[in-house]
Amino acid sequence: MSTATPTDQKLDVAPPYNAVARHGVSPQPSHDEVARFDFLANFNKFLSGALGPGNKLTYDKRVQPAFQKEHGRVPKNRFEIRRAMNNDPFHKFWSALKRNSMEMRQQNGRAMVLRQIDELNAKARQYNEGRDTLELNPAIEVPRYQNTVDIHCMPGSYHGEELIGDVSAGANYDCGIFATTAGGLGALSDGGGAALVKWIKQQRPGWEPRRVLDIGTTVGHNIVPLALAFPNCEFIAIDTAAPILRYAHARAQSLGATNIKFIQANAEDLSRWDDGTFDWVQTTMFLHETSGKALPKIIAEGYRVLADDGLMFHLEQPEYSDEMPLYEQFIRDWDAFNNNEPFWSSMHALDMKTVMIEAGFAANELFESGVRAVVDTDIFPEAATGDDEDHGRAAYWHAYGAWKNSDQMQEAAE
Repeated sequence: MSTATPTDQKLDVAPPYNAVARHGVSPQPSHDEVARFDFLANFNKFLSGALGPGNKLTYDKRVQPAFQKEHGRVPKNRFEIRRAMNNDPFHKFWSALKRNSMEMRQQNGRAMVLRQIDELNAKARQYNEGRDTLELNPAIEVPRYQNTVDIHCMPGSYHGEELIGDVSAGANYDCGIFATTAGGLGALSDGGGAALVKWIKQQRPGWEPRRVLDIGTTVGHNIVPLALAFPNCEFIAIDTAAPILRYAHARAQSLGATNIKFIQANAEDLSRWDDGTFDWVQTTMFLHETSGKALPKIIAEGYRVLADDGLMFHLEQPEYSDEMPLYEQFIRDWDAFNNNEPFWSSMHALDMKTVMIEAGFAANELFESGVRAVVDTDIFPEAATGDDEDHGRAAYWHAYGAWKNSDQMQEAAE
């Protein structure tokens, strides 16, 4: 009896790690490191697509009825659901697998980087030394909210250094995004940046910004596509982490994005730039890693340096609201309690419209939109956005934006 897979049945597997594109400072994987990342990418797809829906079934059939029997009511918020679900064996099993997946991803990436750290540092220096497009400032203090934990289990977080002046944090971050997203961000993990290019070209055809500020740039994967799309525009990419910036600058230079200046700076204080300096101020999946005190300051400073008719654009996961089911809030909250993302829950509970209005925007200048990663779908699959979405990980984001004092108000499109 044949057990062959029918030719018309498409297997739901992640693209191979060998499909990841290489740039000038890419860590070079060994055979075993490739195999581990291939396993982890498909393990994450399995956790999301095959096992993930079991959490909702567990809640509906077992946890919620037991809670209602004990308390005489259904759970009133996502925190009550979390406490109840954390006692259920299936959810504990799934959650442990998911946490271990992230830890294994970090350890594989770290081992790959440390094995070749001297070579990576040497490659980065070739792109960094003697160029005025990288500005580091040792006087910049790491914000407390960024150095209290190893964000998403990354050893040393964004600021850790194995050697003085190294790029290990950036290299580890870059080489493992593929496994975390199961290839959903494309060959260079820049599907988010490519989505920004597509979005702005649709929203304002022919618009040519003069200067763009990217806050919390990490390895620059989301700003490089914009810089290549607008070669006559000056891009400023800031972060507080020197190791990340060294890597990001070398990466961008090797990809031909020479119109980006990477600067070590804290977005809570942008006083080095005058009012109205930038035509576009943005973040991509960054605000959830800031504290409740820092975030309004960052938005307010972004508003101040934004020119009239300029765009503020923040890509994040959608905020929790009365319209979002409590179970969905709970499952989206997983990263806050299990993936070293301490501000995830509180940030997504914010009313971003109110924050932006308090920063100075008028209510009629605000808009919300949705942005999906733009990738080569022949190789890299589009992220799911249905019931099997791995909330918080899928390459589909919610956008909070505003056109400042604009005479050309437009509605943002999905």
